[in-house]
Amino acid sequence: MGTDFRMRTRSAIERYSNALVNLSRSIHAEPELAFAEHRSAAKVADLLAAEGFEVERGVAGLETAFTASYGSGDLVLGLCAEYDALPEVGHACGHNVIAAASAGAALALRDVADELGLTVRVIGTPAEEVGGGKVLMLERGVFDDVSLSMMVHPAPYEAVAARSLAITDVEVHYAGKPSHAAAAPHLGVNAADAITVAQVAIGLARQHLEPGQMVSGIVTRGGTVPNVVPDRTSAMFDLRAEDLESLSRLEERVNRCFEAGALATGCTHEVVKVSPVYAELTPDQWLADAYRRAATELGRTPLSPAEERAHRLGSTDMGNVTRALPAIHPTIAIDCGDAVNHQFEFATACASASADRAVLDGALALAWTTIAAARDDEQRNRLLGGAG
Repeated sequence: MGTDFRMRTRSAIERYSNALVNLSRSIHAEPELAFAEHRSAAKVADLLAAEGFEVERGVAGLETAFTASYGSGDLVLGLCAEYDALPEVGHACGHNVIAAASAGAALALRDVADELGLTVRVIGTPAEEVGGGKVLMLERGVFDDVSLSMMVHPAPYEAVAARSLAITDVEVHYAGKPSHAAAAPHLGVNAADAITVAQVAIGLARQHLEPGQMVSGIVTRGGTVPNVVPDRTSAMFDLRAEDLESLSRLEERVNRCFEAGALATGCTHEVVKVSPVYAELTPDQWLADAYRRAATELGRTPLSPAEERAHRLGSTDMGNVTRALPAIHPTIAIDCGDAVNHQFEFATACASASADRAVLDGALALAWTTIAAARDDEQRNRLLGGAG
């Protein structure tokens, strides 16, 4: 019987292959930034609505979030669909592939949902790159009745139990006093110097950071003209660490560097969080093993567990989902040469024949993983016990 479910879902993916590839390519062609993915969200939701899914738009108070549900089983599957792009480089993280693969998995499972006791739900999650859409949706109850959640992310390599770093995005703003840079520099309080001191302090601190801790940043406001002492400056920093506990310690250390900039120059300063904190990925091992079997049967070659530990993703708000309920976030390889995520060349690769194949294989692997969980009594009971 399990073989029958798998054959039926494979046939569904073949039947919808053109629609799924077109969805991926269409999202890729019109990149939209965080919380502004109006066309992209509509493309995914409209396809599912046309196929009989009950769609609710604007969930959790977010205009570009949605849910699309089919079935009434007690085991509720949440397939996360991302669709936000990056400034300037567009879909260089391949969220078009993610959205299409999740939609494909939902369509493949639709016709077997009742027999498997499933509710199949695509959760349209905006603002992964910045803004923490999933974190907000978790906090506002969208995942409360979800038993298990999954998605698949394009990458240069295939990792089943992918790991990521916890992250917090912060801005620091310094306020000083303007003055003529030549006629009266002694009357100015230089806010650009405050950023310089903070950057030097962070650079020196790197020698002593814990393993896995990272700091990267850019100056977003550095002054206006060179003959005026800058009185307002800003910078944005990403702080990353192995887990939330290490991230908290890193944040304390970097805040002292920000304070040093203010103290040394006489400026005042303010630190503002840009996004919710993203937790590290903690994938469900049973679901990851089931996905590994599915991907391998589809002819893919995932990294070994030892190799996976050596390949760490950046950061994702899916980490918060994995901390809240059983969930996985595997990566699926596309042909991208030497390119990696967030490069122009990777964006090009995300609209290629290899990426199209990843949409279809990813959708089927997610569907087969769900079938395995739904038909295993022990795992089904475990997942139901974890819902809510």
